[in-house]
Amino acid sequence: MAKKAAKNNDSSATIGFEAKLWLAADKLRNNMDAAEYKHVVLGLIFIKYISDAFEEMRAKLLEGKGDYEGADPEDADEYKAENVFWVPKEARWYELQAAAKQPTIGKVVDDAMVALERDNPRLKGVLPKDYARPALDKHRLGELIDLIGTITLIATATEGEDAKSHRSVDLLGRVYEYFLTRFASAEGKNGGQFYTPSCIVRTIVEMLAPYKGRVYDPACGSGGMFVQSEKFVVEHGGRIGDLSIYGQESNATTRRLAIMNLAIRGIEADFGPEQADTFRRDLHKDLKAQFVIANPPFNDSDWHRVDDDVRWQYGVPPKGNANFAWVQHFIHHLAPDGFAGFVLANGSMSSNQSGEGDIRKAIIEADLVDCMVALPGQLFYSTQIPVCLWFLTKSKNARTVGHPDDDVPDFLRDHRRETLFIDARKMGTLIDRVHRELTEEDIKKIAETYHAWRSDDLAWRGAANTAGYTLPAEPGSGYQNIPGFCKSTTTAEIAAHGYVLTPGRYVGAEEVEDDGEPFEEKMARLVAELNEQFAESAKLEQTIKVNLRGLGYDR
Repeated sequence: MAKKAAKNNDSSATIGFEAKLWLAADKLRNNMDAAEYKHVVLGLIFIKYISDAFEEMRAKLLEGKGDYEGADPEDADEYKAENVFWVPKEARWYELQAAAKQPTIGKVVDDAMVALERDNPRLKGVLPKDYARPALDKHRLGELIDLIGTITLIATATEGEDAKSHRSVDLLGRVYEYFLTRFASAEGKNGGQFYTPSCIVRTIVEMLAPYKGRVYDPACGSGGMFVQSEKFVVEHGGRIGDLSIYGQESNATTRRLAIMNLAIRGIEADFGPEQADTFRRDLHKDLKAQFVIANPPFNDSDWHRVDDDVRWQYGVPPKGNANFAWVQHFIHHLAPDGFAGFVLANGSMSSNQSGEGDIRKAIIEADLVDCMVALPGQLFYSTQIPVCLWFLTKSKNARTVGHPDDDVPDFLRDHRRETLFIDARKMGTLIDRVHRELTEEDIKKIAETYHAWRSDDLAWRGAANTAGYTLPAEPGSGYQNIPGFCKSTTTAEIAAHGYVLTPGRYVGAEEVEDDGEPFEEKMARLVAELNEQFAESAKLEQTIKVNLRGLGYDR
């Protein structure tokens, strides 16, 4: 069971000034497309981030206290030992800012990128190096550099007991994430290729609780699933590095974005040697992951299928839709004790076209489906269609799961031939006219429901009592079905529904609180109210007709 509530990780990057920064930066965009401008801005934020981290480390080395006594601040190995990128002099931020007003600023930035790649093999071929191109307005580029240069000043201006450095609150990392979000919105459909809304990512991660092991995303986009997984580990007392990250991305520019996204957070990852299509060339063929997390393209009809592929264990997926190719790819790479959580279009829960129903039935009968979550619409920037979350596991047997923040492990109960359905379609809050977000309370409720359903509360209470924990006064805080929201269902029930996995079929209707008014009295009152409204409507109709006649429209 989840014994500690997830902390508010504020992954929407609400740090107070990022919207102002975005507006200011966007004013400098001129006639450039968001897709192109994205690389200009994010490349500069990347340099700013690693340069600041470098300067912070350099200050410690220059001070020479404690572990740093006798250290050489110009020795690159001193920085690499602390997982900090070595930044050569020509790539340090103050050098760029000093040249911001010069017409050669584009070449200065390109040279900085080349120097960073030269001295840091992890970045080879990753950084954008086309700031000197004639189409990029150098005056606006200089203004953009000055603007990004203000981020640290805003952070260090905080005073008092709670003052934090820009690194401790990860301001640049969060600005980077905020800009990723805004670019996804600005690019519309194309933006969905590289960005999954953070509330969806957080929901999946909070449900999977990836404390330790191998994490794999074969359609990793900008790497948001990995970033959130590492945040989860750190927030629960673990360390960056407790997870081994494996990713694959078919789009070269998106792959570079992912590498930068993880690099600014000091996260090591294996993305394979280059970009590649997961179905044409699986870059991690032998990988068995404890956690598979993904948001693959929805209903992809343009994908490469080999009919005798070893991955099609539950049936050959149709050429016209890759949904069940992705599902079987995830299962193929799932470790025996692993969990998979991923996003698919709602059609995957009920489609019987081209053999999809048979594949879904085989997966259900193999007892792989752990939980299904129906999400509200309007969560994505790229599409308005509602989506769902699938959670799969190869083992529903009773077992223990340890994690770093607690002496008492979770005890998972035997829940073979059972599946949890959660209907979250009514959750979420509109953040603008067309976009919705799940709130922290929504995410917490969904994740805690799942953990309570899987857990053996009595076993955990026994172990916690033995360990000297002070237990909550109310025993039996375990899972309960809630009409309209969640239902624990047997495989036999799912079979009776034709192997359809739509949560709405199982959770039923929400219970309406009894207001105590007898039915006969309520009906009489409602009918009287309706008649009053009919009379008012007729009166208004007559008034309108009279007014129209007065204007000469009497027919």
